[in-house]
Amino acid sequence: MKAQRIFYDKAVLADGAIVEMTIWQLPKSSSERPHGLKYSLFFGRNDKRIVGYDNERGKGDHKHLGEVETPYMFVNAEQLVADFLADVEKANGGHHE
Repeated sequence: MKAQRIFYDKAVLADGAIVEMTIWQLPKSSSERPHGLKYSLFFGRNDKRIVGYDNERGKGDHKHLGEVETPYMFVNAEQLVADFLADVEKANGGHHE
């Protein structure tokens, strides 16, 4: 079984910024992804990432705020999206839509 996309949403904001979120269910958990999910959440403008959450192979769960990369404590997919959108709102001057 291949990874199956279980969530996708993309929005282009009035100022041209993009918010794009994708979450895949993996066929099985691993030590690197014990929750069994792969994800990529992106907020950016003019081809530049402003906020990003992902769990790229070899790095585990982490987030990018500007140029700073920090570990992310994954709880569940709903909290992941909520945390990401909260960071998008902060980075976008209080707006995420």
